[in-house]
Amino acid sequence: MSQPDVEKLAAILRLAYSGELAAALAYRGHWHSLRDSIDRSRIRQIEEEEWRHRDLVGGMLAKIGMDPSPARERRARAIGRTLGLLCHVMGWLAPMYGAGRLERRNIVEYETAARLAIRASHPEFVDCLLTMAEVEWDHEQYFRSRVLSHRLAALVPVWPAPPPRSQIRASFERETQTDLAADAG
Repeated sequence: MSQPDVEKLAAILRLAYSGELAAALAYRGHWHSLRDSIDRSRIRQIEEEEWRHRDLVGGMLAKIGMDPSPARERRARAIGRTLGLLCHVMGWLAPMYGAGRLERRNIVEYETAARLAIRASHPEFVDCLLTMAEVEWDHEQYFRSRVLSHRLAALVPVWPAPPPRSQIRASFERETQTDLAADAG
């Protein structure tokens, strides 16, 4: 275990921890702003999953002896609440679009954290981090489908699609094996 790897892991976990706060608060406002009961229900579920991710990431931070960033927490709370309020006045498409782009980025963030967990000698975090990446993949797919269903979808450039969900673990395994082979050689 190298100290720089632990610091990199701590940095990405702090980012994820605060990001989950912003997302959960934004999703709370988002589902409250919707009329469609199916969308309301799904986004409420996504909010609950974001709170769960925050708890899990907080536990990882505690295990490596790190605290969340107070400044990042304040900023995340302000951003999440602001976005949640804006959902009531922005219409339907913009929040769905923004959420989808965010979720796409979160997939990569948790995959990166899993790779860093190995290098920082915390392999016990890997399954949880990859599971969170898969849940974020599900969120991204939901928001992508909603954006593409909008009447203006043809006019909106949609963010690049993530690789198939099955590739989250498969690519991690390939890279881990490659890293092990390089270390052995």
